[in-house]
Amino acid sequence: MEPASFKDSFRVAKTTSPLLIALTALSLAAPMAAQAGGGSDREVPRSNTFGGDCVKCELSGRRLHGAHFMNANFSGAALVGSDLREAHFISSIFSGADLTRADLTDSQILGVNFSNAILTHAKLRDTQASGSIFTDANLSGADFTDSSAQGSNFNQAQMVGAIMRNTDLTGANLNKVVAHNADFHDATLRAATLTYGRFEKAIFRDAVLEFAVLMGANFDNADFKDADLHRTQIGDADLSHAHNLTQDQLDEACGNSHTRVPSGLVAKPCSGSVHIPMPHIRVAIPAAPPAPPAPPAPPGPYRYLVAVTPRSAP
Repeated sequence: MEPASFKDSFRVAKTTSPLLIALTALSLAAPMAAQAGGGSDREVPRSNTFGGDCVKCELSGRRLHGAHFMNANFSGAALVGSDLREAHFISSIFSGADLTRADLTDSQILGVNFSNAILTHAKLRDTQASGSIFTDANLSGADFTDSSAQGSNFNQAQMVGAIMRNTDLTGANLNKVVAHNADFHDATLRAATLTYGRFEKAIFRDAVLEFAVLMGANFDNADFKDADLHRTQIGDADLSHAHNLTQDQLDEACGNSHTRVPSGLVAKPCSGSVHIPMPHIRVAIPAAPPAPPAPPAPPGPYRYLVAVTPRSAP
């Protein structure tokens, strides 16, 4: 007799979509195999690719380690606390999805839409997230340590307390983000856009900000110790209460008459024209898998042979 949990999960999957049926079977395969193998919780080798719609699916806490999501639509799905380590997300939509505390360590995230998604306290360490969309997403407390998000769009994202240590954000858009207490220690923000962002108490120690645009942003009590500000655009930025900012750093940056800096320091405009080199960011997205073969044609209508016996004459 099947366990009740399997029946319940399959019943839910049966009423939603073929993709969810596959995901349900995947998440249950490991514990069932462990029971069959004597109770040890061993990892089951598998390689699975999922596509199609799974809108508003409930997959919280599922084990989806190493799964492949290609051209999939998980808008509004719940993946709270799910195990997505070493997963591959290719050209998929997770708009409005809830990935609170999900573990995406070592994942490949290429050309994925996480707009309005919730990724609070999610683990994204060592991920490749270049060219992805995080607009209006909640990334508060998310950990992107040692990750790459070149050219990604974080426009108006909530990044309070986010950990971006040694993260490559070259050419990324952080316009109007709220990043109080965020940690950008050793991060690369070359030619990134930080315009009108809120970076109070953020850490930029040893960060590379050359050619970045900080116009109109607020850096109250932010830490810039040994940050690289070569040709950084700080016009209209508020650095008046920034910590560990030196005149040598400001001499490398490009300010204007509205730049606010700590007492005793001076922000000067750059001489000559300022050319901001835009990095060429290429996101290699593999081709979609071939379409499945067409199903066989249904059988034709049944034909019945009826034997007619002539009646004998009276």
